[in-house]
Amino acid sequence: MQNQTRIIIENVQPQLDGGAFFIKRIVGEKVVVTANVFADGHDVVATCVKFKHEKDKKWQEVRMTEMGNDEWTATFKVEKQGHYSYFVEAWVDYALNWQHGTERKIQDNQHVKSELLEGAEYCQAILKEASKEEKAYLTKAIKAFQDEKLYNDAIQIALSAELHHIFYNYPTRTLANTSAELKVYVDRKKALFSTWYEFFPRSASQEGKHGTFKDCEKLLPRVAAMGFDTLYFPPIHPIGEVNRKGKNNATNAQKGDVGSPWGIGSKHGGHKATHPELGTIDDFKSLVKEAKKLGIEVAMDYALQAAPDHPYVNHFPQWFKWRPDGTVQYAENPPKKYQDIQPIYFESGDWKNLWKELLDVALFWVEECDIKVFRVDNPHTKPFYFWGWLIAEVKKKHPDVLFLAEAFTRPKIMHELAKQGFTQSYTYFTWRNSKAELIEYLTELSKTEQKEFFRPNFWPNTPDILPYALQSGMESVYLHKYFLAATLSSSVGIYGPAYEYMVSAAMPGKEEYFNSEKYEVYHWDWTVQNKLITLITRLNKIRHEQPSLQQTNNIQFCNTDNEQVIAYYKFDDDKTDETLMICNIDPYYPKQTWVQLPLQSLGIQPGQTLKVVDLITGNSYYWDKEWNFVELQPALPFHLFKIFK
Repeated sequence: MQNQTRIIIENVQPQLDGGAFFIKRIVGEKVVVTANVFADGHDVVATCVKFKHEKDKKWQEVRMTEMGNDEWTATFKVEKQGHYSYFVEAWVDYALNWQHGTERKIQDNQHVKSELLEGAEYCQAILKEASKEEKAYLTKAIKAFQDEKLYNDAIQIALSAELHHIFYNYPTRTLANTSAELKVYVDRKKALFSTWYEFFPRSASQEGKHGTFKDCEKLLPRVAAMGFDTLYFPPIHPIGEVNRKGKNNATNAQKGDVGSPWGIGSKHGGHKATHPELGTIDDFKSLVKEAKKLGIEVAMDYALQAAPDHPYVNHFPQWFKWRPDGTVQYAENPPKKYQDIQPIYFESGDWKNLWKELLDVALFWVEECDIKVFRVDNPHTKPFYFWGWLIAEVKKKHPDVLFLAEAFTRPKIMHELAKQGFTQSYTYFTWRNSKAELIEYLTELSKTEQKEFFRPNFWPNTPDILPYALQSGMESVYLHKYFLAATLSSSVGIYGPAYEYMVSAAMPGKEEYFNSEKYEVYHWDWTVQNKLITLITRLNKIRHEQPSLQQTNNIQFCNTDNEQVIAYYKFDDDKTDETLMICNIDPYYPKQTWVQLPLQSLGIQPGQTLKVVDLITGNSYYWDKEWNFVELQPALPFHLFKIFK
């Protein structure tokens, strides 16, 4: 039979797919819960959100506030990593309903002797729960309610805020109803705020030879000085020699060609080994340790694929799909062909052992080398449920581990990966260039359901992608693309030093680097200093100082009267830090515009003076109008204002 309750609870938010997946937060963030709650008739309804951490025994609760039209809201803060559960509970509050009805009768000059006797029963019911002072007040109320001679005192007590407060705090939840239990997963802060730098360790040498982990250690101060907190390496494992790729992805390698690091596995080992020319696992451990001293976490590439000579191919042939002629179909992403890679066959009958081995690979690097961040290569080409299982298993033992999904694919697939547990995701920012495109995309990321589970990481370039915008080689483009990435999203990354050196030579008609570093060792001059490096460094420092830039969702776009100038306002949850970004996205010409301040969001009145300080240049301005004039040159195409009220 149906439960005997009068309460309806509908549309509890946030939730994903009816509670099938958890929403995401970081330690210290808030969860704002809303729900539609109502009952038949006109009785007073009360409701709360109950929540607890997975290791806590007792539920905490926070009462919900009605916002009108039977919509209620409450907020709770998550204080620890791991899973929290939450649900909505609601009931008809008969004591408050009595007080409300009695008040209306008294206002109508009705005699309420019978109602007062009923009120005494409500007071008596909560005597045991009340504090000493509250108990004294309730006892006084009961006496007055039951004594006709104290009628005038009784009606004053019945109408009192004190009695309302006591009833509110000690509700009798007769026939309460509850919603389904929902979950939120809480990560450490780096899940939301991170600044990534990628380079190929084999290109770390300044001596014209194959780079090593020791060479990488020498570059750590450069990475730290530029303000990056995450150093991501392409795969560091042995590279296959069978079907090895040559320069510019040539099908046939020439003598001395080093191959693609993503062609993993050779006679030297597989996913639990390091490339012998890079160094030993102990050398890698040393690199990780030295990076941590400088505030940098090393992120590894977790690429689940094998070269034809990977040990897995001989030892576990059942993990690959063999064609009738005895060959294996190499990996393809038409029109791209990867003859040096054999995809793992996840539909193998031996899938349980396969999954276990791939989990062991991740745990090996976590437990052996203290790796806490993985960039996952092409996760959309592997089963979704595999990722849900693997990420949960890793985080069960090591909750600090984070996973970045490298999946430039269809939106729903990217969203599913995020729901399955990926901490962050690459995005379409790489190809969003116009003002309209940027506003539309950020609105989608920050104002729709995606904000609850999809954490974007904005990369202007990658070793695989040299977008057409960057092929111009214009400094102004590189400047404004990094500025937008670093201030629109709380996580940002670049592939360097190709980015800061503005390498722009592309394969004809393609968004790919010419003479791609994926297939050869580069010998960079790591001592170069230029304007772009100076401004990247400055922006990264500002990001670490301004809480409003350490999150993505608190953003409001501001009107400008120039379609080549984009402006947006950001703030932290408590609005203790507020910033205003204005950017000229035309790389050729200076742009003038009027920018409309979001007065209501700023909490100021027209005519009130604001002080804005450009954190890039140090210049300060006083604005006392809603619309303010700015001019931006391509040589320095942006303002980053800190707002003082």
